[in-house]
Amino acid sequence: MDGFLDWFFAFLTTMIDGIWKIISGIFGGIFQIFNVVYYVKQIAAYKDGFNALDWIFAILSLILVIGVWVIIIYLLILLIRKYIRFRKSAVGSEDLLEEVAELHRDVVRLNNEKERILALKIGQTNVPLDLLNGIYEEEEESEESVAEEGELLPRFAKLDAIDQKYLYYSAPEYRRDFTLSEVCEEFRNFACSRMGLYYDIKTIRLLFAGMASTKLILLQGISGTGKTSLPYALGKFIDNDSTIVSVQPSWRDRTELFGYFNEFSKKFNETDVLRRIYESSYTDDVNVIILDELNIARIEYYFAEMLSIMEMPDANEWKIELVPSSWTNDPQNLKDGKLIIPQNVWYVGTANNDDSTFAVSDKVYDRALTINIDDKGVAFDAPDTKPARISHTHLQSLFAKAMEEYAVEQKYLNMIEELDNYVIKKFRVAFGNRIMKQLKAFVPVYVACGGTVIGGIDHILNTKVFRKFESLNLSLIRDEIKGLINYLNTLFGKNEMADSIAFLERLQRTY
Repeated sequence: MDGFLDWFFAFLTTMIDGIWKIISGIFGGIFQIFNVVYYVKQIAAYKDGFNALDWIFAILSLILVIGVWVIIIYLLILLIRKYIRFRKSAVGSEDLLEEVAELHRDVVRLNNEKERILALKIGQTNVPLDLLNGIYEEEEESEESVAEEGELLPRFAKLDAIDQKYLYYSAPEYRRDFTLSEVCEEFRNFACSRMGLYYDIKTIRLLFAGMASTKLILLQGISGTGKTSLPYALGKFIDNDSTIVSVQPSWRDRTELFGYFNEFSKKFNETDVLRRIYESSYTDDVNVIILDELNIARIEYYFAEMLSIMEMPDANEWKIELVPSSWTNDPQNLKDGKLIIPQNVWYVGTANNDDSTFAVSDKVYDRALTINIDDKGVAFDAPDTKPARISHTHLQSLFAKAMEEYAVEQKYLNMIEELDNYVIKKFRVAFGNRIMKQLKAFVPVYVACGGTVIGGIDHILNTKVFRKFESLNLSLIRDEIKGLINYLNTLFGKNEMADSIAFLERLQRTY
């Protein structure tokens, strides 16, 4: 036992010395405590005096000491973890208190708003003026205190950024050396040479003529025919990329397009559509917003306000109220909380007609210019064509010039009137003033783009008048449709109204 006691005394002395060194020098002490090599040398130095019992006690002692250190390290780890959890809980409590304080401030603001409404109601009664003044003074003091706390931060972050962007804006160089027919040819060649897209020249003419007659273009047809690619390529051609909005089935109101004001955060949730419309007011560019698969939700719901606004003859009345009142730090071009819809913005919607979509209503068809794209484009060779930056002002001047030079002749208007009377008598379907207004703008521009008068009239009647026959009982009007086809051939010339006759014949084959 003497050998063991001597070794054990030396062993503990070394360890205690290491503990002391931890206090005087942490790193040196830790190294000495866990210096396994030194402990091995110690055993080698004392092993000659060990007997079998000494070795057993030595091994047990090592195991015991190692176990003690393992327990100590484990407890230290538990202590550290508990401290970390405590800190997280403390931080979370601080965040919660801050959030409660924020909600309290929101409640104060809402109460002030309620007070304002109450004051307005009281104002309609004969309450003494000094009482009202007292209410207003309290509101002003409350608003000042809120402002001092830094709560009146800008609520339109994206629109404010646009204001800053255009502080030192200079307009780009626009092209003006072209006609409408040249624009159509260049755009077709650009889509072919730069983007690998092939469109019939008639489709391009219909697109530009449609832009002259309405702000809403509807592209419909089977999937994969390039409906979305057409307005996308137009944005590339005019060197002003289109904004693509993927319509969702859950869309029910205008907030999906323009965003909404959060009363609690006092921030306006701005959408890409809102940003694009606002930015358009700073430039003379042609701007295109694509409503991709617009009939996957009911367009009459989320686009209803825009459909009504586009009917107003005065462009100054094209306004949408975003917020009920104005703040001093609102964006520059937002007047009294209202957004003015610029005239250099067009909306192009794509529609698929299948079981997953809603039928487009007459209200939309009457206001939009519909282009049917049912066939894939045929490949052709085109020269390499560069983009052409086109200004809205110059494009509108070309439209106005075309309407003056290629105004629909009276003889065609007489033909249309005769056809109107015939359709009313046989089918109880009327044209309406809106359709005639669009026709008088569409046909001249279509002619200026390289089309024909009859071709333009044919497209308008086919997509706006004869399309309404689909809602009629086709089995009962089959014979009348045949008579209408003969009447069209007699009135406008044999097979001149090719699209309309093809559509009517397709209706006949349905039953």
